Amino acid sequence: MTQKLILGSSSKYRQSLLKRLQIPFTTLSPDIDENQLPDETPENYIERITKAKAEALKSKLDDNSILITSDQCATFDGIIIGKPLTKQKACEQLQSFSGKTVTFLTGLYTYSSLSQQSRYTLSEFKVSFRELSKCEIERYIDLESPLDCAGSFKCEGLGVALFEKMEGEDPTSLVGLPLIETCKSLRQLGINPLA
Repeated sequence: MTQKLILGSSSKYRQSLLKRLQIPFTTLSPDIDENQLPDETPENYIERITKAKAEALKSKLDDNSILITSDQCATFDGIIIGKPLTKQKACEQLQSFSGKTVTFLTGLYTYSSLSQQSRYTLSEFKVSFRELSKCEIERYIDLESPLDCAGSFKCEGLGVALFEKMEGEDPTSLVGLPLIETCKSLRQLGINPLA
């Protein structure tokens, strides 16, 4: 029996990343409360939400499915920053990041309905911004409209022009799905993209 791969996400960014592995998959969208709990650290928050997405979907799985869920947050000065949603908020976020570093935490959870095996990993990626002018910030937002992206930028697009440097083991984690860890998890569960 062939294992079915399911991505527990409606994110177009995660779907696009998973397609790079050239493995057929379907998607399911979890419906959970993603509010941060009082005094919850960003690391604990990401682990809880990533696993909660999987728990919300496990009852919908076939007997031989592998489920992938992921969640991400951007942190600045130890505080989670959200999606800006408005141009004004995006400008404010990018202005506050000018000359500073934002850390992205991306949780990945894989679960096999057949073996009941699961694996959770947390990837960290740091983005250091160069000194940005108000004109550059406004121009960037007008060109790329990153209002649905935590941190107000798209690193896979023009957002790279905002950076001084990027640091981390897996650049795909910055987009929302760490593919190196995804491949490790899938190999452990019997799916090798190169087999």
